[in-house]
Amino acid sequence: MKRFFLIFFILFCYGCLSTGSTDLTGHLKTIKTATEELSKASRPISDVEEYYVGRALAARILTNYKVLNNALLIDYINLVGLSIAMHSERPNTYGGYHFTLLDTMEKNAFACPGGIIFITKGMLLSAKSEDELAAILAHEIAHINNKDGISSIKSARWTEALTIIGTQVARTYTSAEISKLVSLFEGAIDDVFKTIVVNGYSQQQEFSADEKAVNYLKKAGYNPKALVDFITNLNVQGSSGGGIMNTHPSSSARLEKLMETTFQIPVDISSMNNRLERFKAVIKKTIQ
Repeated sequence: MKRFFLIFFILFCYGCLSTGSTDLTGHLKTIKTATEELSKASRPISDVEEYYVGRALAARILTNYKVLNNALLIDYINLVGLSIAMHSERPNTYGGYHFTLLDTMEKNAFACPGGIIFITKGMLLSAKSEDELAAILAHEIAHINNKDGISSIKSARWTEALTIIGTQVARTYTSAEISKLVSLFEGAIDDVFKTIVVNGYSQQQEFSADEKAVNYLKKAGYNPKALVDFITNLNVQGSSGGGIMNTHPSSSARLEKLMETTFQIPVDISSMNNRLERFKAVIKKTIQ
């Protein structure tokens, strides 16, 4: 089933599946000359391709974690997350933003390319308010807007895949070529998985995501200093057995940069208490 999905993704993205065709490989539509197709081997990944990479990555993550199925809680997290996403540079991705809770006490969050965002139960319980939850989600949304995950795909792998697809404008793919494309796509998913789940982003990518998160929070009416509060609290709580402390740069360095960014930003406290009470009520009803 996994292999069929990968084949379908590869062929769908490049117009190789035609209505009514019984041949899985189909035929490429005649759009450009072979030379023009080859020149596309260096182009950026499209929004549609990003979406399918993100879906495949999400499926990979869900082989390691279970979803915490609680409709009230997931609806609440999506409400907060979408209110942040609408103030980002990409309020509408190809497949939209979707926020899901993972049933683990590990403290972490993962942003899949295209808009799927996971937050762990441990991470959620580490937040002290809705504003801090919003800060966590804003940071992950920033990674998607910056395309940090998709940029981790090795350029040589992507170029080879496009070269195989683009060498001729109309033909049927051999089983060897399909196997190679599947292998390249699986390798691309491995690249993103290693960056997001295993190794973490670069320090500069984290700094950029933090800066954007502050801006999103401010525009959405949340406390722009909530990310500072959350990271400070996380330092006090500590982390064990993997998680965000293992995949993020020095929190002291992040805090220093964030404090510089937020130092002179005013904080509107008029509705902060209402959001805090709402957060506590949802948590109490669902997982405490």
